[in-house]
Amino acid sequence: MFNPYFLVTFLYIALGILGALDASLVNFELLPMFAGLRWMRIHFITLGALTEFAFGILPILVAARAGAARPKMRWDIWLMLNLGLLILLIGIPPINAVLITAGGTLIFIAAILLIVQLSGLRSSAGASQASEGRKFYIMGLAYLLLGIIVGTGLWQGWSTWLQIKVPLEVHIHANNWGFMSLLFAGLLIDLYPSFTGKSLAWPKSPTRIFWMMTLGALGLILGPWFEASIFTVPGIVLHLSATIWLLLNVIKPLIGTGKLSTPGILHLVTAYFWILAPVMMAPLVLLQIPGIPGPSIEQNAPQALIYGWALQFGFAIIPLLLRRVFLPDSPAKLGGNWFSLIAVHLGGVLLWAGIFLNDAQTALHGAAYGLWFLAMLPIAYEIWQIISTAMGGLQEQESLPTVAEAGD
Repeated sequence: MFNPYFLVTFLYIALGILGALDASLVNFELLPMFAGLRWMRIHFITLGALTEFAFGILPILVAARAGAARPKMRWDIWLMLNLGLLILLIGIPPINAVLITAGGTLIFIAAILLIVQLSGLRSSAGASQASEGRKFYIMGLAYLLLGIIVGTGLWQGWSTWLQIKVPLEVHIHANNWGFMSLLFAGLLIDLYPSFTGKSLAWPKSPTRIFWMMTLGALGLILGPWFEASIFTVPGIVLHLSATIWLLLNVIKPLIGTGKLSTPGILHLVTAYFWILAPVMMAPLVLLQIPGIPGPSIEQNAPQALIYGWALQFGFAIIPLLLRRVFLPDSPAKLGGNWFSLIAVHLGGVLLWAGIFLNDAQTALHGAAYGLWFLAMLPIAYEIWQIISTAMGGLQEQESLPTVAEAGD
């Protein structure tokens, strides 16, 4: 029952909540001393909550899909990941290159070990039973390895000998368009029947979606690597086409069922709008269209992407999977409610409004982070309820008398 990944996931969610509140107060100039922690807040969500949860759930999910026994807890992977995250989060605020490199190296090793573990799970059952999302997870983790190399190299000068023109953008694209996009796609494909009771609209499409998304992510990485639109443009087309195809797979079977109007499904589907926003703006920034604040978009769009897309996807999926692990007899139910749905989207709207309305930017961005802070509260409470219910049931079972004791 006990899985330390999920406990640490909850702790990072708590840090993410505090980070959003902190960002709101910074923009309102109430906590100016924390103004330099922008990337820390994002890493609480990406490398913290989402990566921690992925490392904990993927072996369980892949094994279950393959009809195999639940794999044993790999403490070596957990230790590598969490020591790496701790060292990295200590090293980021003072920009300590030694700590950042050490933390990145440990996370790199943990990701390799997880790839090896997931690769070995296929042999536990017939190929026909294997997880359809498994290849998405492994390729996503491969992109995470690249993101770690480039991100760590930002502080070691590796970008020079790797000849990376825009290293920060390469790092972001490897993590967002590579790791998280492929991870989320795999989870949608694997979990869709469990929370809808239906199959994807085109059951044979996942392999094509996988290759389109994989090659699209590669193009989006090579674009800033060589600062060449010859890679970026086809990368955007491939990745966006794969994403739209995936969403149509999800949406089409639910038309007329009423499920499309539930908060959980809407969290999953509408979260992808915040991928479309920067993609649609990218050509305008590249062409330097007058009135398009390119530097402000490049600085702030990642925040809307992480809070609007990645975090919101987690709103729905994390409670669903925690119920599956801790409360297997309960109905499959996506997380989220109407308040979290409205608040998270309104936050994204205000952040993008602040990008274009420079005079009101601090107020609008302060309000955006405040709304994201509020949106996370009911999700954290929902997760806590799942865990506490499971723990209460476990304690009740332990307190029941054994058969022998009952006979006495």
